[in-house]
Amino acid sequence: MADITLVNMNMLYVRYIGSVEKELHVPLGTLYLVRILEDAGIDVDFRDYQLNTYDDAFCAESICDFLTDSADLVGVSVMANLLPFTLAALKVFKERNPEKTVVLGGVGAKAVEEKILSQFPWIDAIAAGEGERMIVPMVEAHRRGEGFSKVPNMFWRAEDGTIAQNAHADRITDLDTIPFPAWHRIDLKKYDGYGVMSSRGCPYLCTFCSVAPIWGRTAYHRSNANIIAEMVELNRRAGVDLFLFQDEFFLSSPERMITFSDALERSKLNVDWKAFGRVNLVNTHMMQRMADTGCVELRFGIESASDTVLEKTRKGFKSEEAVETISEAVKIFDRVDAFYVWGFPFETMNDFNKSVFQMISFRMMGARILPSLLSFLPQTDIYMEYGGGGANLEFCRELFPEYMLTGHEICKTARVEIDEKHAPIFDFIEQHPDIFPGFFHYDLEGNVLPKLGVLQQMGFYPADSVEVEMTDSCGAHSPRVAQATTAKAQLSAAK
Repeated sequence: MADITLVNMNMLYVRYIGSVEKELHVPLGTLYLVRILEDAGIDVDFRDYQLNTYDDAFCAESICDFLTDSADLVGVSVMANLLPFTLAALKVFKERNPEKTVVLGGVGAKAVEEKILSQFPWIDAIAAGEGERMIVPMVEAHRRGEGFSKVPNMFWRAEDGTIAQNAHADRITDLDTIPFPAWHRIDLKKYDGYGVMSSRGCPYLCTFCSVAPIWGRTAYHRSNANIIAEMVELNRRAGVDLFLFQDEFFLSSPERMITFSDALERSKLNVDWKAFGRVNLVNTHMMQRMADTGCVELRFGIESASDTVLEKTRKGFKSEEAVETISEAVKIFDRVDAFYVWGFPFETMNDFNKSVFQMISFRMMGARILPSLLSFLPQTDIYMEYGGGGANLEFCRELFPEYMLTGHEICKTARVEIDEKHAPIFDFIEQHPDIFPGFFHYDLEGNVLPKLGVLQQMGFYPADSVEVEMTDSCGAHSPRVAQATTAKAQLSAAK
């Protein structure tokens, strides 16, 4: 029997009428922890639920079967979109295996750890902070049967039922000291997307962002040599020739990006790569160097064309800067993505229409436009100001923010349809707005639906009369490149 069963529950799974879109991404977070455990001499049983072959992946029976013969200590990594299903399924698992200790990990429980432990007694503990700091002490404490009182970065339930929070360990400042993920535990060639995390944290103050608060809005970076060594290893092991830089602050300055591009060029590694960037941290020379060394796609979080909205969300730049940056980027990269967030509580229709006009303009330039409905995740500043513990939000079973799609829904039009057999999951969500606020809306009739109607009219969402077969996903850093039409080709065709 292993010392711990570690489960990746993070999946991209979007269901349409008659088809399912799945993208298998290498489960970086859990594989980092597997490597840490192995290096400490701990026997770890790793399972990736992305690879399940069940007819219905979204039922408790499937989870229970998947966890057959698991260790007495079970750690489950989950994001916010699958947190409700995971909690509901683990209830059944715990009823059948009361002797096992269940620990939640990942970012899904961020800011609601105490609420989960208070309301769902089948969850024994929740990991918070960097897993590398707590995973070995947690397993060793469980081995000794002494509980989690001395394990850093943990919320846990004491024998008397009280909820305790342990001290946070210091952040890992030298990310080069973290060993590479345990790639030997998976078949790399089964996966579609190969992510690389070049940094942890982001110093920006965007009020709607759910990622920066997790890291205390402090960023640390890996060295160029360490990043490129990982790319070389993945290329050698599995022929990986397309890398996804998934962290928000990979592009932290033009100078850093140019030095990375220069180092990659010197390595002679002939690969393509994609990244996220910020419009106020780029220049033409830097973007050209990126493209010259294999960058085929750069993604920008524009969010709004209204300076009023940008200021209120503390985005850190003005709309004019976005116009200048996108205008240059589409001349350089095969694909440029522009993300927008809509549905802010303070976004007037005049503010919103400015965004729509800019989205149309960028689309005509050749950029791919990816709008997403605002998601009130509990760690965000905007939820703390407007969410009211969930009391100020409304639930709608026909409409969810893109990042909160769970795979239970059927995407028919811009709206979704709930299969009756999965209705209990959405009952569960609706009953707990303080734990799952990311599924809820602010002023559905006055704020969300009018704006959705405009976006449908402008072709950014399918009309209610049009059934969706497949669409671009805002929530996924898609590994596909063959489907991308270059901006330059689009502009040539337009002429």
